[in-house]
Amino acid sequence: MSKILNEIDSANHIVVISHVNPDADSISSASAMYTYLLQKHKKVSWYCQTKNIPKKLSFIPWFEKIRDSFPASADLAISLDCAHIKRLGVELECDLINIDHHESNDNFAKFNFVEPKAISTTEVLYNFFKENSIKINKKMATAMYAGILDDSNAFMDEKVDGTTFATVRELIECGAEYKLCNKFIMKTVSLAALRLKAVMLKSMTLELDARVAVFCVSDEEMRATGADGQDCELALEESMYLPQVEVAILVRQNSDFTIKGSIRSNAKVDASKIASNFGGGGHAGRAGFDINDEVSLENIKEKVLNLIKKEI
Repeated sequence: MSKILNEIDSANHIVVISHVNPDADSISSASAMYTYLLQKHKKVSWYCQTKNIPKKLSFIPWFEKIRDSFPASADLAISLDCAHIKRLGVELECDLINIDHHESNDNFAKFNFVEPKAISTTEVLYNFFKENSIKINKKMATAMYAGILDDSNAFMDEKVDGTTFATVRELIECGAEYKLCNKFIMKTVSLAALRLKAVMLKSMTLELDARVAVFCVSDEEMRATGADGQDCELALEESMYLPQVEVAILVRQNSDFTIKGSIRSNAKVDASKIASNFGGGGHAGRAGFDINDEVSLENIKEKVLNLIKKEI
């Protein structure tokens, strides 16, 4: 921690990085770090390669500051919630600090602060701030609450314990706008997402004695509903509530016919282990992968199913 603080103190222009196709934890942890750096009167920028970040995350402080161009004058970058260097979306010429909670993180930076047991990267940041007696203001508290809320699946993740709720309580006492976070993270949904959910549920299949829920979504279906990649999460997450389902998989076709895969799992099957077979990663319960070749949805679905069958 002291080395990270020293790097921050000596830097002139710092860039916080949210990973490609960011989720709430990536945006929230970057927001909290951005606020902290502003408190230190540092010149700071916020970079994310993805141009169309879901509007449901726009309530997170400083969201409007995100840019998709990396400033040439930066002498230090801080990646938040990024498990692999390729997910930064940029090749860096400056030093890098890597702050994360993914078990699959391979410590790719000059300085690494990775806590795999943490529920979210915002929880890692909370511990970092507390250990270094850094005051948490309202914006930081709101961002960190949002990240914990999303990555804990509304406090239903198996990692949630009394410490989690003690952390959340303190964030609320620091001014976290928890009602706003609850509304946007848990309830806000677009019309396109609802239309896609209907399509996905209609075509969902149950495999391996109904222990695996399978979704295959074509680019044509994505375009017809007007949905984006993260809109697929609704049906994928809800399928895990079916009594017999242990694993849910999504294989989605991109516009260039490459493939995006997402896996959700209970404790019996390690989702990150499955995803690693395709160069991906994540957590035991939530993982993903990308296939940059032109392959069929059916082909990838069968490969994923065969790997899950071995685990089950």
